[in-house]
Order: sequence, then structure tokens, then C-alpha cells
Amino acid sequence: MRSIEHFDINSVAFHKAELHSERLRIFGVLSFSAVCILVTGFHVFVIHTATGRDPRLWGGSCLIFVVLGFEYWTLRKVNWALQTESGLPVKFWIYSTILETSVPGWALAFLVSKEIDPIYRPVASPALLVFFILIIMSTLRLKPWISTISGVVASVSYLCAGWYLGWRPPFPGTPPSVAQSSVTLNAITLLLAGIVAGLITAQIRKHIQVALREAQTQRKLEAAQHDVQVARSIQKWLLPQEPAYIAGFQIAGWNQPADDTGGDYFDWERLTDGRLVISLADVTGHGIGPALLAAVCRAYARSSFRVSQDLPVALEHINQALGADLTTGRFATFVAAICCPRCPDIEILSAGQGPFIIYSRSQDQFTEMKAHGLPFGILPSFHPDPPTRLQLSGGDLVLFATDGFFEWENVRGEEFGTKRTQDVLRASRDLAPQEIIANLYESVLDFVHGTKQQDDLTAVIIKRM
Repeated sequence: MRSIEHFDINSVAFHKAELHSERLRIFGVLSFSAVCILVTGFHVFVIHTATGRDPRLWGGSCLIFVVLGFEYWTLRKVNWALQTESGLPVKFWIYSTILETSVPGWALAFLVSKEIDPIYRPVASPALLVFFILIIMSTLRLKPWISTISGVVASVSYLCAGWYLGWRPPFPGTPPSVAQSSVTLNAITLLLAGIVAGLITAQIRKHIQVALREAQTQRKLEAAQHDVQVARSIQKWLLPQEPAYIAGFQIAGWNQPADDTGGDYFDWERLTDGRLVISLADVTGHGIGPALLAAVCRAYARSSFRVSQDLPVALEHINQALGADLTTGRFATFVAAICCPRCPDIEILSAGQGPFIIYSRSQDQFTEMKAHGLPFGILPSFHPDPPTRLQLSGGDLVLFATDGFFEWENVRGEEFGTKRTQDVLRASRDLAPQEIIANLYESVLDFVHGTKQQDDLTAVIIKRM
């Protein structure tokens, strides 16, 4: 908690808030001074309770104009600090507080009516109320110690003005007069007012810090959400934007991350000999980190298949390149299939990705194939079993799907599993691959009854026409 408060106090946003609050305080003092000028003019020119020859009038006017000049200079310093985004020194706050808060003391000492008995002048002048106004305004400086200094200066300057006017503190054992008691009580009240103003300022300061911290957090959250959306759109555009086409096959893929971004992807690319390579990968986890690794895996896969069209060699290249980027505890499952145009041949090699499901339409049977080797990033070298070579007949299909489908649980903790997946494939066997995937997803949603998606979903179906 201490580190958060320290950050807020020294943040640029909080310094700006202090300076803007000081501007507001200065305008308050200027407004009060303007009111004093209007009241003086009203007494002189309207009700004629004072004349232009009254020395107190000239002294008060001079004092007000001195205050106006000082406040104007202070305002320029504050504006300069706001424009340059720099702070004001501590001595600025101390000196300005002392000078401003002592002004009513000067008015009390030299501008009180001579008709009042000197001993009562400290308690009969309206200047006493100005002390309280300035103490209240000191809270706008958002520094508790300044409000306390304001109370101390007001109390001391009030006592000094009273001393100058003839007030003396009561001696021990001597009953104090009403004036003596009143001046003492007023001085103590001014001191307490400064302390109370300091406590109030501390609370205001805390509320402003909390508001600024929430605003900063909200801005960071909005920026992070924007970055995530940009990453999501980039990842979306890395998926195939055009349907896969190869004579004799229908191919479709689909992806839905658990978060805004995910660690799954699918891809296809035409090889130089006319065959089509289809791939699917699943990096551990979901979110920004796995999404970056998935994009890297896609890049390595594309470059590897351009270098070598032999599946074991290409996957060995991917494993070496991607393994150097994976930290301890992270790995990626990967499966690739190569389809031959105008022939039923298909070759499949999996690095930890499984099971993949093969459906024979003529026999109405399913075959679940396990991975041929370990996922990428487990070992420095990839030593798989020989690739699976299939000859698909009309209506046969192959499903590659990440474990987000199979392991999605319903409210009772039951997984969707491969058996239900096979039932959906059988029921949808006459549909196009894209429609089969849509039916599979809808069946999963019906099964889980609203439980949250915990893992990325990616599926590819290769169907023999």
C-alpha cells in the first residue's frame, strides 16, 4: 500500500491536480479581493460611510492591490509549472502561505477604526474573519502541512496584531478581562482551524489519489484491451482467408479462442509439386503469449515446407526452430497432412496432436489415430514413427481437432469426449466440412449447458469427394 501511495503522490497526474487546484484557490482569493473592493466602493460612493480622505481607506486599498499583485505573480508561476510540466519548490508554498495568511494581521493592526477602544480592536475587526477564509482556501493546495502552517501563521499574526494594538495576555493569578479572554480564545481557534483544515486536506488528498489511480488503471485497461483487439485481428488474418481447393477433396477449418487471442491455429498452403499441405497446431495455454508462439510456429511451418516437402524432415526443422523459442514448461502439438490432387492419397504426421479421427463411409467405422511423436519443444530432436498413409474413398473424412472440443465439460464434470464427436460426424457425414464443424460446435454447446469455454477450439476436416 505504501508503494502505491508513493507512486500517486509523485505522479505527473497528481502534480497537475495540485497545480490546477492551486489555480482555483488563487481565483478564489482574487474573487474575494474583488468583493472587498466593491464593498469599499459601495461605502464610499453609495452610502457615504467613508470618504476618500480616510487614511484607512487608502491603506486598505493599497493592501488589496498588493494582494492582487502577489496573487497575479503566483498565478503566473503556477501556469508556467503547468505548461512546462515541472513542479514548484517547497519554499514557494511556504513563503506564499506565510505572506498570504499574515495579510489579515496587517489589516487588523493598521486599518481598524480609531473609534474603537484599543483593547477591543483585535476582536471587533472583520479582518479576523479573513483568517478563517484563507485557512479554508488553504485546503485547495492539497498539502496537509500547508493548512497547518496557515493556522499557525494566522494565530501568531493575530496575536502580534493584538499586541501591537495594546492587548496583553493575562497574568497568572489575575482575572482576565473579556478582551483578553476573547483574543486568547480566537488565537487558539485559529490554530485549531489550521489543524482541522490539515486533516480535511489529507482526506481530500487521499480521495484524489484514489480517483487518479482508478483513472490511470482505466486508461491502462483500455489501452490493453485495444492492444488485445489488435492482436486478435492480426491473429484472425493469419488464418486462411480463402477456402482450400484441391481436386478430389473438400477441406474446411475453424477456430475460436477461449480468450481474445489463443494458442491454436490452422493453415494450408500449396506446395511446389501441386500437393496441398494442411496443418493444425496447439501451443500450451491461451492468451497473448501462446498467440505469439502460434504465429511463430506458423511462420516456421511455412518456411520449413518450402524447404522440404518430406513430412519428417519438415517437422524436424519446425521442432528445432520453435524449440529454441519455447521456455521451460511450454510445448506445441502439431499435425500436418499432405493431399494429392486427383488421387485418394493422404499422408499424415503428428507431433503430439491427437487423437485425430478417420471415418470410413463405406464401412461406417471410425478409427482414432494417436500422435506419431512427442510435441515440439520437449526434445531437441524429433524422432517420430513413420507417417500414416491413407487412401480415402468417396465420403471418407479425417478430423483434426484440438482438445478444447473433447475436454469441454458440462455442469456435471463430464467431458464431451471422442465418442460424442463420432456421433456428430456420423450424423453429419453427408454435409460439407464447414457444416460438419458447425454441427460439432453446436453439439458441444448443447452438451455443456452454458459452462465457460476453458480452452481454444480449432478443427479441420478433410473430406474425400
